[in-house]
Amino acid sequence: MRATINPFFAERVAIPSTATPTKPRRDPTQWAKLPLAPVNGSPVPHLTSLYHSAEAGNYGSRSYPGNCGGNLIKDLIRFYGARSVFDPMTGSGTCRDVCKEIGVYCYSSDLHEGKDACEGQQFPRACFEFAWAHPPYWRQKLYTTDPRCLSRSPTLEDFLARYRLLIQNLAGAVVPGGKVAILMGDYSDREAGYVPLVYWTKHLAFQYGLRQCATDIIRFSHGASSSRKTYRSSFIPGLHDVCVIFERTDP
Repeated sequence: MRATINPFFAERVAIPSTATPTKPRRDPTQWAKLPLAPVNGSPVPHLTSLYHSAEAGNYGSRSYPGNCGGNLIKDLIRFYGARSVFDPMTGSGTCRDVCKEIGVYCYSSDLHEGKDACEGQQFPRACFEFAWAHPPYWRQKLYTTDPRCLSRSPTLEDFLARYRLLIQNLAGAVVPGGKVAILMGDYSDREAGYVPLVYWTKHLAFQYGLRQCATDIIRFSHGASSSRKTYRSSFIPGLHDVCVIFERTDP
């Protein structure tokens, strides 16, 4: 592993190197240097295409499966200056807690509260400036026994059919010019093989008429439960997920 730091980050970020592939992984004394970000007029200068936050923040519950921490959400809301947020997959309430802290209105709901994010008639339309979603990465984690849950989709085709509805509902909830941020990771298992869910996110969003309005944000998955497991099989581990930001462009 190689060493150093992006000056915009509060801590050094470990990234594996190919220099010594036969040695045991994880040497906390060595670090990789992130590229230097150009100075610009951003209200959130540390928000770049490579994202890591040293602290998860007191948002939602860190014990909730798939909890991603709230700082990325907060940084995006601040960057776009949003005054209202649509959060139809709130999980343990991460986005809701972020909005409460910074004084932004948040419409927050979840399937375990009886509202299915894939059923658009349940939600307000065309009235939010920003929408946030962190959907299941298909069946990587099972969140509920409810068959409507995306993590319970029996096939990729079923998952994508319902995922399309979610993206349509996110887009339909924001005003023209509103932003839709989706945090998604690719997925792989023995039955399905490698499933590029970030690609499918973009494919479905473009089909619906959304346009991508910013660079992909690669979020380092520090603390992921999979990193603490030992596997018998040989594969290239994924150590990140991707936040894609779209804009509603229709009048």
